[in-house]
Amino acid sequence: MKRSILAVMLLSVLTLFSCQNINAQDNAKVLQHRKMSKTPAQWKAILTPNQYQIMVNRGTEPPFHNAYDENHQKGVYKSAATGEVLFTSEDKFDSGTGWPSFVKPADMSKIEIVKDNSYGMDRDEVIEKSTGLHLGHVFDDGPADRGGKRYCMNSGALIFVKTK
Repeated sequence: MKRSILAVMLLSVLTLFSCQNINAQDNAKVLQHRKMSKTPAQWKAILTPNQYQIMVNRGTEPPFHNAYDENHQKGVYKSAATGEVLFTSEDKFDSGTGWPSFVKPADMSKIEIVKDNSYGMDRDEVIEKSTGLHLGHVFDDGPADRGGKRYCMNSGALIFVKTK
């Protein structure tokens, strides 16, 4: 019995690590094929470590523990990389997910939606069009009366600027 439990535990650990390795390999493949306006080394010199992890490495910050999920001030959300206005407080809503969510971007021409099949999921990734950097994902479960989209963004990819 002890051997069976040990074997199951060992198999579970090996499976977990192999999945993480596959995900890291998938992420590396995406980084190689994604067209970024600067090299990763150039972005590393410009962005904070958190911004770099999110935007270049396609990371995700923890839900409910980020700068803008609970931000209810009026203003605009700019790209942390370029300063371009990407979202506005008028289009922000409380999705209950723990990340800042918007019904639409301020200007659709500033973003691009690309397929993201990382981590065994089929999602639509939102990237900044001019840089190729990761911002978050878009889903079809937003408020129906406002278009039905939920642009779920990482606070670390944005800089909030308060307006009057």
